Amino acid sequence: HVQLVESGGGSVQPGGSLRLSCAASGDTFTRYTMSWYRQAPGKEREMVATIFNTGNTRYYADSMKGRFTISRDNAKNTVYLQMNSLKPEDTAVYYCQAKSGYVERWGQGTLVTVSS
Repeated sequence: HVQLVESGGGSVQPGGSLRLSCAASGDTFTRYTMSWYRQAPGKEREMVATIFNTGNTRYYADSMKGRFTISRDNAKNTVYLQMNSLKPEDTAVYYCQAKSGYVERWGQGTLVTVSS
């Protein structure tokens, strides 16, 4: 099955931007719907954004609409999350998920810290 490796996390000031990447390997990337989730300290993991196989259909959590953009490059087996206008409440570990039928795989997560 697919293996996922996230990158691009770090520290940024409020109002700043970051782009997360999730590189997939080990299986046919286009089999999978890809999503970003996040988990803040002391909170449950929540869905951030989802993009379907061809990239034509995307969904966002309400609090991320207009600030975050999910995209995928099927030629590079990579999904991205562009995050703009970051807020302190966006601080979390961000996880990449691949899902195809009953198969679900997660990356190890990348930490995003938004602080002045």
